[in-house]
Amino acid sequence: MTPGSGLQAGLKNRHLTMIAIGGVIGAGLFVGSSSGIATAGPGILLSYALVGTLVVLVMRMLGEMSAANPTSGSFSAHADRALGRWAGFSIGWLYWFFWVVVLAVEATAGAKILSGWVPGIPQWGWALIVMTVLTATNLVSVGSYGEFEFWFAGIKVVAIAAFIAIGLLAVFGVLPGVHADKASFGNLTNHGGFLPHGPGSILTGVLLVVFSFMGSEIATLAAGESEDPQRAVTKSTNSIIWRIGVFYLGSILIVVSLVPWNDPSIAKQGSYVAALDSLGIPNAGQIMNVIILTSVLSCLNSGLYTASRMAFSLGQRGDAPKAFARTTSRGVPMAAILSSVVFGFVAVFFNYKYPDSVFLFLLNSSGAVALFVWLVICFSQLRMRRIIQREAPEKLVVKMWLYPYLTWATAALIVFVLGYMLTDTEGASSGRKTVLLSVAVAAVVVVIAVVKQQIESRRAATAPAAVEPAEKVTTG
Repeated sequence: MTPGSGLQAGLKNRHLTMIAIGGVIGAGLFVGSSSGIATAGPGILLSYALVGTLVVLVMRMLGEMSAANPTSGSFSAHADRALGRWAGFSIGWLYWFFWVVVLAVEATAGAKILSGWVPGIPQWGWALIVMTVLTATNLVSVGSYGEFEFWFAGIKVVAIAAFIAIGLLAVFGVLPGVHADKASFGNLTNHGGFLPHGPGSILTGVLLVVFSFMGSEIATLAAGESEDPQRAVTKSTNSIIWRIGVFYLGSILIVVSLVPWNDPSIAKQGSYVAALDSLGIPNAGQIMNVIILTSVLSCLNSGLYTASRMAFSLGQRGDAPKAFARTTSRGVPMAAILSSVVFGFVAVFFNYKYPDSVFLFLLNSSGAVALFVWLVICFSQLRMRRIIQREAPEKLVVKMWLYPYLTWATAALIVFVLGYMLTDTEGASSGRKTVLLSVAVAAVVVVIAVVKQQIESRRAATAPAAVEPAEKVTTG
């Protein structure tokens, strides 16, 4: 392939719309919600509402910066300009690391479902097949990524919309042909109250659900390869409230209304399967497996895209090998994609070979990156607003509400959540371990970034002195 001149606008508006909607619906919503319900009861709705509000505010800030300057580096590029090269370098590489680990998690989850259907192929074989197919998809063109994601996200959206509609009919007792004697909004308060484990369980629930929201920012990365980046960012930012309200709060409300929160089936089968089973819908488990597999493939597809575009942006800014910034004639950053896949395969290997040591370390050390990203977005927006107002005020088409007070309040809430995680000491992936390991890895990356910046500054300072004699000879 002949070298390209950079990324191309291969994503259509319908792609961006579905990427924005699908980015909010991760596999974590289907898989992880059962532990949250067991911990907080119906009060898990408040946990989702709290984190959802946090994401809406962070996305508003990111939307303000990205609408003014759409770029494949998104928040990393904004941090680079607002806070310094060290910040863009650090958060860019941490974000890339996060998605590479996610690739391994999702590939393994998808392989587990597929090997259950076709046991003749081992799990590692399915993981290899899934990763290879989606790598090929991303290597063809950004349009092929967009098309795959359009259909993956479409299936998720239709599935959740159908689940909410069927659930509401059951709760109101008008679902034909279904006997759902337990279904009632009374389940929200009839089994020990709305907060059976006390108000503190809301914050514990926050720790369990916060990471299922990661992916909301993908639309701002993808906007740089769309036909109308500013419109795409503005639209995705403005629609985030109803997306979170419907898909997260709406579907979880239906789950805890259909089945009592303390029903053993929620922990045993998973919250959504238990809810479908309670309606007597046949093959509920297999239906959910199809939906979960779609979510896993969507997450894998977007994770590979996101990691490669962040690597591309880092390469463009000189914070990664120059090869990462090169594109094919189709506008695809091949080196950035393949390097992300290679590390993803290494992580998959660790997941199978050393799940309780090496991979657990990778998982814990990347676990708090979502919160770090959101925090960096807050501080970047505080400075970028002033820069945009000074240089190009007409580009402020999306504005953060109640600036700067709400930005500071959001940053304070994120710091509070990180602090509260330190009080969670139970299990191999406890909140304390996750925060401490993530901070340790982040500190190493920041040190590398600062040292790199100092070396570059010294070179820049000595460069004029080195060429000055040659200039004098030439002019003389």
